[in-house]
Amino acid sequence: MSRRVVGVTLDNLEHLSKHSRTCVFWELAPHLKEQAEEYGDTEFEKEAWVSSVLLEWGSCGRIIYCDGIPAGSAFYAPPAAVPRAIAFPTSPVSADAVLMTSLEVLPEFRGGGLGRVLVQSVAKDLTKRGVKAIEAFGDNQPDPDAPGCVIPADFLLQVGFKTVRPHHRWPRLRLELRTALGWKEDVEAALERLLNTVTVSTAEPSFRPASAKI
Repeated sequence: MSRRVVGVTLDNLEHLSKHSRTCVFWELAPHLKEQAEEYGDTEFEKEAWVSSVLLEWGSCGRIIYCDGIPAGSAFYAPPAAVPRAIAFPTSPVSADAVLMTSLEVLPEFRGGGLGRVLVQSVAKDLTKRGVKAIEAFGDNQPDPDAPGCVIPADFLLQVGFKTVRPHHRWPRLRLELRTALGWKEDVEAALERLLNTVTVSTAEPSFRPASAKI
């Protein structure tokens, strides 16, 4: 299965899932979000937010494709561009960090490590831009049967984030980008050593059902 990660642009917003295209949990203040959901067009509001951040700051999202099919996405931005951030009990986000607001892998693609690939892609982009760390608000009680707008805290811990401000429901977590980059380099080096010492098999792999993890 081939994987490709690209930056979110106004031209590929339609490749996002319906949930990602219409969720404005982070992009609008709570009262404006409620108004948009009741009277407005949340998809338009999401597009307007992406357009504004792209213009004023630069790339703010990643889409991952598997064999050309959109499989998931992640969004991130400076805390000042994320109105919802100040409403969390574990705010504010550290001054040297960018906030990763959301990460989604579609159910049929879960269990293959795509969520980790998205995080590493975000880390690589921000490292090039001189950012020191990524922070995220985690959800300690995610609904396993419905897509959420807050990233599960357990997933963030699994991919290297550390809790910097605990909370029973909404902890704030942090990933130092030097650590993230080092992890990626270590994995790539290990894979290179492995490929240099084993013979590649041409046998078809056995089917393994996807797990519920992202």
